[in-house]
Amino acid sequence: MSEKKIPYKIYLEEEEMPRRWYNVRADMKNKPAPLLNPGTLKPMTFEELRSVFCDELVRQELNDTDAYIDIPQEILDFYKMYRPAPLVRAYCLEKKLDTPAKIYYKFEGNNTSGSHKLNSAIAQAYYAKQQGLKGVTTETGAGQWGTALSMACSYFDLDCHVYMVKVSYEQKPFRREVMRTYGAQVTPSPSDTTEVGRKILSEFPGTGGSLGCAISEAVEAAGSREGYRYVLGSVLSQVLLHQSIIGEETKAALKKYNIKPDMIIGCAGGGSNLGGLISPFVGEKLRGEADYRIIAVEPASCPSLTRGKYVYDFCDTGKVCPLAKMYTLGSGFMPAPNHAGGLRYHGMSSVVSQLYDDGLIEATSVEQTAVFKAAEEFARVEGILPAPESSHAIKVAIDEAVKCRETGEEKTIVFGLTGTGYFDMVAYGKFHDGEMTDYVPSEEDLQKGFAGLPDVTV
Repeated sequence: MSEKKIPYKIYLEEEEMPRRWYNVRADMKNKPAPLLNPGTLKPMTFEELRSVFCDELVRQELNDTDAYIDIPQEILDFYKMYRPAPLVRAYCLEKKLDTPAKIYYKFEGNNTSGSHKLNSAIAQAYYAKQQGLKGVTTETGAGQWGTALSMACSYFDLDCHVYMVKVSYEQKPFRREVMRTYGAQVTPSPSDTTEVGRKILSEFPGTGGSLGCAISEAVEAAGSREGYRYVLGSVLSQVLLHQSIIGEETKAALKKYNIKPDMIIGCAGGGSNLGGLISPFVGEKLRGEADYRIIAVEPASCPSLTRGKYVYDFCDTGKVCPLAKMYTLGSGFMPAPNHAGGLRYHGMSSVVSQLYDDGLIEATSVEQTAVFKAAEEFARVEGILPAPESSHAIKVAIDEAVKCRETGEEKTIVFGLTGTGYFDMVAYGKFHDGEMTDYVPSEEDLQKGFAGLPDVTV
């Protein structure tokens, strides 16, 4: 098909929108290691997990055999408010870079929450409502997940309590206010409202917090309230399942115009957007149907894949959650206070970790000033102010396009633009004022986190 017929934005028709989530675990020869009970070191059972998570979400978490799971109609109806999301050809960026590469990005910022997080938030809120729960608790780092969940809970008339990483709470007041507009209660974490929060504050006075801290508080809060459950915005297999709508749509849009990508790039924090984007393409690799170069991009200041250990670790700083086998920096790892680019979780999804360990995907890390420079370059030519998280993928996509210019190769690059950066202006301000610095943890810094890893032999 002639390239001239490919539009700037490729939209699927409503009837073309995927009706099922894709579960990549069904096609994985090496399944992700199971969650372990930290007391017995045995795989978590349905009964153990249902005390924390909604019943149907537990079933999805434990399901590694069904390749496809139907999306309930109520969730599909909600999706139709902002999906299908466009796959955009970055013609202006290509021209600016003077590259023969063809660059596409899947844009997930076309909703009030401003990110891909709404794809799973509405699913988790739906299952909580179906179970007859009163409300849910959660954590949020940059604020995208908390914003999305507050919207979803408002839609289903559920109570929502968000523990927001303190440094983000202070740097992103407008993100916080969007959550409150949708009825959520927002608490900076670590806080003095939970036992684990008070303990963390005593051990790390003045800390800006971490996702691990916020998870601990949210889990404790859910466990102390009748009719509440905890929900998580990344890392878990159930979340990657819901986010597969991104990859399924991307794959369908590419197929519509007979486009074959050479590489697929996504930012990586806990693994939700990356896993959602790449899952259908990894599935093709696993089944021997196609091959792609898949790149996970993480911040140099929180490099779980590129510098972490592949071991069992606690999912939270307070060590109240199950153990997960993942690439991790240790549940006690605290990102530097000057880390403004999001993606601050200490570990990586067990699914993504297994795929990386099996060599099906690769990983790289980038420093935040270079990330914001790439974000600015992208914004000036493509007309979208990207979220700092998404900009990690932009940075590497630009790097790969420049390599194509140097070699003359006409590769097709697809990356995930997971959200907009309009609530991240404090970070952009620091970049423009020259106040942003790069922090790369030393081996000594990493050893502090590794020292707290549990001794698990399975």
